[in-house]
Amino acid sequence: QVQLRESGGGLVQAGDSLRLSCTTSGRTFSNGVMGWHRQAPGREREFVAAVSWSGRSTDYADSVKGRFTISADNADNTVYLQMSRLKPEDTAIYYCAVHRMASHALFRLGPDYWGSGTQVTVSS
Repeated sequence: QVQLRESGGGLVQAGDSLRLSCTTSGRTFSNGVMGWHRQAPGREREFVAAVSWSGRSTDYADSVKGRFTISADNADNTVYLQMSRLKPEDTAIYYCAVHRMASHALFRLGPDYWGSGTQVTVSS
């Protein structure tokens, strides 16, 4: 069983920065991919960013590329999402997620494990 615990959400203004953290416990996957999806009100859940546990590869949605940076700290089993130049359209519940296999494509389609989510609200 894998447990994912997110933190760092909140209310900020457009242009501000925010950092999300996600710590895993229980079973871990040294060859897997970890990252974030988000869901805005009235919209489907969408991929945001992912990083391999090795930290050697990352993947970003076009909408956040250049503004968000994802990183992994294997020693603490933690993944971070540094969000900069936030926009009102970034408002959503952000879900931490893990896929057991080393595939960014599979992570985009559907992770194996999900956290409960953390709310990010960006005011204009």
